[in-house]
Amino acid sequence: MQLDDLDFADDLDILSQTQQQMLEKTNSVAAASAAVGLNIHKGKSKILQCNTTCTNAITIDGEDLEDVKTFTYLGSIIDEHCGSDADVKARICKARTAYLQLRNIWNSKQLSTNTKIRIFSTNVKTVLLSKEKRKTQEHITPRNGNRHERNEQELDGTKKEGPGQSGLENAGRRPMLH
Repeated sequence: MQLDDLDFADDLDILSQTQQQMLEKTNSVAAASAAVGLNIHKGKSKILQCNTTCTNAITIDGEDLEDVKTFTYLGSIIDEHCGSDADVKARICKARTAYLQLRNIWNSKQLSTNTKIRIFSTNVKTVLLSKEKRKTQEHITPRNGNRHERNEQELDGTKKEGPGQSGLENAGRRPMLH
C-alpha cells in the first residue's frame, strides 16, 4: 500500500513518485475542489521535490506553483532530501531555549530534584519530542503504568489482582476507567 496524501483540516500534501503523477493528482484535486465551489490558493500552494532532478513546473490554472527547499506540515519540518535533520535541529533549538528560560528554576534551592524533573519533563522534554512520542509517554509513565492496558483488562474482566486482592473483592463492581 502506498501513501498518496496527507490531509488535515484544510491542508493537503500530495505525495507522488513521478512528475506525471504529481500533475495528474494536482489537476484532480483542483477539479474536485472547483466542482464543490472551492479554489486552491495558489499563493499558499508549494512544491517540494525530494531526491529528484526534474525541474518541470507544476501548474494550477496556468500558474506555476512555487518550488521550496523546506516546509512545515503540522509542526514537522520536511526538507528536499526527505530527511528529518532540519526538524530535529529545530526541536533541539526550541528545547534549549525552553531550558534556558527556566534557569531560575534549575538554580532554586527551594525546589526538590523531583519537582525540577517534573518541570523539565513538562516544559523541555515535550518541546523536544515529537507529538507521537509524547502521546506514548503520556500513557506509559512510572506513575500510571499503561492506562490503556489497565482499562482494557478492567473492561474485559481480566484485570490482574494485586497482592492481598482476590477476584471476589471486585465482583459486582462496575469497571472504573483511569
